[in-house]
Amino acid sequence: MLDIHWIRENQTKVQEAARLKGIPLSVEELLACDDRWRGLLQQVEELRRIRNRHSQAIPGWLREGRRAEAEDAKREVRRVNGELARLEAELDGAERQRADLLLRVPNVPSADTPPGRSDADNVETGRWGEPPQFGFEPLSHTALGELHRIIDLPRGVKPAGSRGYYLRGAGALLHRAVQQLAVDLLLAEGFTLLEVPLALRPEAFRHAGFFPLGEDQVYRLEGEDRYLAGTSEIPLLHYYSGETVDVTRPIRLAAVSSCFRSEAGSAGRDTHGLYRVHQFAKVEQVVLCEADPGAAESLLQEITGHARRLLRLLELPHRTVAVCTGDMSQKTFKQYDIETWMPSRAAYGETHSSSHLLDFQARRAGIRYKDGDGRLRYCYTLNNTAVASPRILIPLLENHQQEDGTVRIPEALRPYMGGLDRLVPPRD
Repeated sequence: MLDIHWIRENQTKVQEAARLKGIPLSVEELLACDDRWRGLLQQVEELRRIRNRHSQAIPGWLREGRRAEAEDAKREVRRVNGELARLEAELDGAERQRADLLLRVPNVPSADTPPGRSDADNVETGRWGEPPQFGFEPLSHTALGELHRIIDLPRGVKPAGSRGYYLRGAGALLHRAVQQLAVDLLLAEGFTLLEVPLALRPEAFRHAGFFPLGEDQVYRLEGEDRYLAGTSEIPLLHYYSGETVDVTRPIRLAAVSSCFRSEAGSAGRDTHGLYRVHQFAKVEQVVLCEADPGAAESLLQEITGHARRLLRLLELPHRTVAVCTGDMSQKTFKQYDIETWMPSRAAYGETHSSSHLLDFQARRAGIRYKDGDGRLRYCYTLNNTAVASPRILIPLLENHQQEDGTVRIPEALRPYMGGLDRLVPPRD
């Protein structure tokens, strides 16, 4: 959420941000609604003062025997109450409309965010490693999963329907191993690990900037006003909602959680295998810091670096891209995606995302701190995917496959796999 006064002073910027991000919003309509709300609020407050003045005078007049004045005051109170009932209803409607429009206002992208309409316009900023050159016909992760009996898609459909899957044996161990490796990296960097709730109230999604515009991507629990989180970013942020925190040193939080996404609108797109599924696991980083642009930029590079370090440990070729305006979400000020080489796609596929949001989320969630002058200010927030699985298993299996059908396990993962250095297809 942006400050309404800032929106008023930067109307053109905000309207342009909405256009670039493809968000239907009229800033002019919002400001007109704000004016109407303010006018109604002023009228309501004035009428309440008049009512209170008369109500307080009535007992004194009655004690003094001034019944005529008391009766006049009672009539005025009744008249004011009738007027108030009408105006308060109008005020309530204007307030709800204003709040709804405010929740649709996008964060204005940073000056160095590249322009563009889709992920095709994202700009590469760096890469590590080279895609492997196989001297044989490489298998896809689904074929490797079937060969090693570690991924079972047909049986996954039986209980879960489309995009359901089972990971079994070494597949399940790999799934857990990459998560624990990511957790250990973050703990070494001073992150506090939380186990978080995943069935959340709608305000948690609003505070994090996922509602109202992303509501179609979320599963709602039938008969309850709760939703399943698609990322632990939401409960991690909400941990400090409505609080004043100490960010003399940035607050670094992490969580491992299951995640649930409806993937509405993605039918037929990246739905083969494990790339785009409804349920997955993610290790998430969330950072709260002072409203200092320079410090926040350093933290953005830091948390993005953690994800890149993990990929280097997994020995996976990858590249970093600056996300363009049209590929950004409503809440994002600046974003990097990390894409990992996936041989079966003959392309890089997104595996990580890293975002800086200024105080967009903190304003919604009411997370503040006291600056050096003792003034209350809203925090800046940042987040990053340290690892998401089973998507990361796609490049992990495909890049490390060998001609004999075995899959080499990167050295960094071996301690989490009981010392296993390779996956060997079962002989039977």
